[in-house]
Amino acid sequence: MTAEANPSGGIGKLYPLLSALACCLLGALALYSSGIGLVEQKFHRAAGFALALVVGITASRNRREAKGPVAGAKAAIHLAMDVAMLVAGLWSIWSFFFVQTQMETALYDVTQADAWPALAGLVVFLELCRRLWGWGLFGVGAFGVLYLLYGQDLPGIMAHTGFSLKEVAEALWYNTNKGVFGSITNIVLSTVFIFIVFGVLLEGTGAGDTLLKFAFLATRRMRGGPAHAAILASSMFGTMSGSTVANIVGTGTFTIPMIKKRGFSPTFAAGIEATASSGGQIMPPIMGAAALVMADLTGVGYLNIIVAALFPALFYYFSLFAAVTVEARRQGIEVQPMSVDDRITRIDLINSVLFLGPILSIIGCLVAGFSTSAAGFYAVVVLLALSVINPDVRSDPLRIWRSFLKGSQSGATLLIAIAAIGILVGSLDSTGLGLKLANVIATVRGESLFSALLVAMVGALVLGMGMPTLPAYLIIILVMGPAIQQLGVSMLTAHMFVFYYGVASSLTPPVAIAAYAAAPIAGANPLMTAFMSFRLGMAKFIIPFVFAYYPTILIIEEFSLLPFLWIVARTCFCIWLFSSALSGYDRRKLSLPEIILRFALAFTMLAPNPAVHLPAIACGIALILWDIRAARTIEPAETNP
Repeated sequence: MTAEANPSGGIGKLYPLLSALACCLLGALALYSSGIGLVEQKFHRAAGFALALVVGITASRNRREAKGPVAGAKAAIHLAMDVAMLVAGLWSIWSFFFVQTQMETALYDVTQADAWPALAGLVVFLELCRRLWGWGLFGVGAFGVLYLLYGQDLPGIMAHTGFSLKEVAEALWYNTNKGVFGSITNIVLSTVFIFIVFGVLLEGTGAGDTLLKFAFLATRRMRGGPAHAAILASSMFGTMSGSTVANIVGTGTFTIPMIKKRGFSPTFAAGIEATASSGGQIMPPIMGAAALVMADLTGVGYLNIIVAALFPALFYYFSLFAAVTVEARRQGIEVQPMSVDDRITRIDLINSVLFLGPILSIIGCLVAGFSTSAAGFYAVVVLLALSVINPDVRSDPLRIWRSFLKGSQSGATLLIAIAAIGILVGSLDSTGLGLKLANVIATVRGESLFSALLVAMVGALVLGMGMPTLPAYLIIILVMGPAIQQLGVSMLTAHMFVFYYGVASSLTPPVAIAAYAAAPIAGANPLMTAFMSFRLGMAKFIIPFVFAYYPTILIIEEFSLLPFLWIVARTCFCIWLFSSALSGYDRRKLSLPEIILRFALAFTMLAPNPAVHLPAIACGIALILWDIRAARTIEPAETNP
């Protein structure tokens, strides 16, 4: 293609170079601020967004070109728009830095002239958010801006006293507590970013492949085989990556074909990978960086967060294991021997250190009293030091550099999403809309804790649809958090409750982004995969109610050993009855009355009143014994027709 045909060709070649340089600087900034020295706050936030702006524009251009080459006048228009966004974005970020500097040295009020670069910055970052994250997150941020500007004309509780353009700029741009450069941005830059880089580096050093092999080894004697291995691998891989889609791509391309080969349907193979991958973000110790944000927002230590998250996550993965076991029984799939390729080699044993070393260093740093960001820094240092033991890394050392840049790019695109979240935070805080919605929910729920949690669950699922977990969690806790805490539920329980539904929203039809990512790999229908994922992940909708009513499961709140063991046993029994009822199969095909009875007993045995749950448990045990007896009578009949 000639330069005349594509006028952006020459300048377009600068995109990868600028992006790589920006990613390098962002990664270096994360490493320095987390483990070496403090960075002045206003500079840290301004520099972070300036570099993220460059990376975001480049990433959006790459996505645009992936849809097909653009030439001629259209290419020139795209280039002009990108340059205009870059200039306007840098202007607005410089204005933030300048105004903050003036506020520190003198009594300075935001002026009308300061409002214009702020407005330009809001437009630029919202447009980048639309390009990179879609219309959902764009709509969230746009609502925040438009609501401040025009909300005074709305009816009822939605109305506020009105904001001028200068006041909007002050609330959403020139503010270090809320807005684009607010406290959430500070959490992401100072704590979350280093863990995003760590997760991608962990994958790039080859730890992911080793995890898969160990998962296959651990599940070799189970009926589900590769399906069970996918659950185990995705739980470990997902806690590092923080992205459901990245988890599906990272493990699903290997596990889904093997699940199908074992005899499971394409829809089931895609569904189990989607549900397992989404659950990685609720699995300690890293929890896809969401635990880091939760620790800062709640004031509860990071170590306490991962302890509290442990048993709810184990319940979720137990439900997936149960679903695969029941499905394997239903389809008559038996245990099969491992192939030679699945066996653990000496290199795999050596490479396992790549995973164990950094994770143990994180836990050790936290126990020793280091900050969370420092723990992430030392985990990266340990990982880089250990990476040389992998022959693949020694033969291609640049894979570490590529992973470092990829991790920085992931962090930069997350910052773009956080800009939209910050706009919503500033809008809700300035108008008090969040508290108004909390009062409405309180009116709807009446005096029932269950109905209030049900309303919060539905609201959380709707708010989180189609969004990555961390932005979804932040939006949900901002809107629904105050309402849940008004019920007498603790702050940590409220955050855990909405976080679970933020994760579950990726499995909820019709959006179900996790299912849509897994379906093409399996060659399955995306909508049918969405419903299968929803069915397999149903336990995720029950578990938050369990720890809302029984906070002892979170261990760090109201812990008592005997009540803890009792609710753990009841929850496991509930999950088994629930999973078998959803499949319509246990040791044999279940009749319709048995399915209905299992559903009813599964929920009833979680009731707080012993007069209710004890008879339910007795009936559940009787149902299991009846199923075992009935299955034994069927087997001889099938053997001797």
